[in-house]
Amino acid sequence: MKAMSNDRPQGVCATDFASIIGEENAVCLWENIEIDQQKRIQQAIASGKTPSCIVYPRTQQQLAAVITKAHSHNWRVLPCGSGSKLSWGGLAKGVDVVVSTERINQLIEHAVGDLTVTVEAGMKFSDLQALLAKSRQFLALDPTAPESATIGGIVATGDTGSLRQRYGSVRDQLLGITFVRADGEIAKAGGRVVKNVAGYDLMKLLTGSYGTLGFISQLTFRLYPLSEASGTVVLTGSAEAVSQAADILRGSALTPVQADLLSTKLVSSLGLGEGLGLIARFQSISESVKEQSNRVLEVGQKLGLDGAIFADADEASLWQRLQERIHTNATKSVITCKIGVLPTAAVEILTQVELGLIHISSGLGLLQLESKNQVLKIRDRLGSTGSDAYDGLRLRTQGNRGFLTILSAPKAVKEQIDVWGYTGNALPLMRRIKEQFDSKNILSPGRFVGGI
Repeated sequence: MKAMSNDRPQGVCATDFASIIGEENAVCLWENIEIDQQKRIQQAIASGKTPSCIVYPRTQQQLAAVITKAHSHNWRVLPCGSGSKLSWGGLAKGVDVVVSTERINQLIEHAVGDLTVTVEAGMKFSDLQALLAKSRQFLALDPTAPESATIGGIVATGDTGSLRQRYGSVRDQLLGITFVRADGEIAKAGGRVVKNVAGYDLMKLLTGSYGTLGFISQLTFRLYPLSEASGTVVLTGSAEAVSQAADILRGSALTPVQADLLSTKLVSSLGLGEGLGLIARFQSISESVKEQSNRVLEVGQKLGLDGAIFADADEASLWQRLQERIHTNATKSVITCKIGVLPTAAVEILTQVELGLIHISSGLGLLQLESKNQVLKIRDRLGSTGSDAYDGLRLRTQGNRGFLTILSAPKAVKEQIDVWGYTGNALPLMRRIKEQFDSKNILSPGRFVGGI
């Protein structure tokens, strides 16, 4: 395999990018970037160097020209949308320029009858949902920071939440993709129809690649009709009883669109009661929602669990508060992790952490660790069985065919720890794929598994 180029640029010229776009405020020098935005960018890059500028192309063609220029000069690029997930993943190394798709944000086509939509990558998720709601349709994703997250950023990080219980992951809903290659060429995969088998499945490859393989510019998704009614059941109590309730729900004919197990602290912080929690949401016609909700309540009652049903504004508020609580860092030292375990092991994991949520069917979820020191001590505590030791928890999940990956953490933590913790055998293949897509290693260098 040919080694990636380590040639470093002599200096980024912002006027090169300004001449490509030809619009005022399309290129912002680092010293002129707002402080909050500077901080978000710095959370994504390794210490020692700051980018020269951030560039805002308005069209896919301008984006392609910007990447072509960067490629010709070996300038390293950090792709982003609104920046809501820049703190996720590994630290990018030697970034020369940040390129944002925030202004490439048009609706290309909404085929109402076909239940598909094509949008540019910079469109805000909340804006897209508002447009689709006018036709009683929606995109079945529930990403982090839905008000600010862009569609391209959601795909680049593979970000969805509890709705995967019913609708699957980002990859399952993506029908087509357009992206700019590292050399500036525009490439496409998939199409705008649900039944599409043409070409290689590059949609799945680019989803969750953190911008390391290409710069996503346009996407096509399958859609779903909005349901007539919605209702949410919450059960709380002992770990054993909650675990039994989850087993019963998994093995039943009930069809929740969202179903999660909640840690004790998460339950109490939401004012839902005491003990571990199980939260299940049903969306369908009114009679079905009512019947399924009552059946979950009956299961809880037989197991000695406390139960409640939420509807209308109370239900919407509950899910919003849950989303905010699991993603809001109470202190600057908080470490947010993505976890994957066997669903049957979820309760055991949640009893070992203060704040956590795990989906009952996939075993995927989010945890928060609250102390920076807990992470920094892991080199001395490798293999510890203490519940407060990060690597102890990582090793336990890996021992049960799972994983534990750091999403966001203080930079000092990411500089000392492998945030991905990948132990599989596919890393050589991943490196070859990176070499094929980005031989000069200019796109998000270092953000992905193994420093890719």
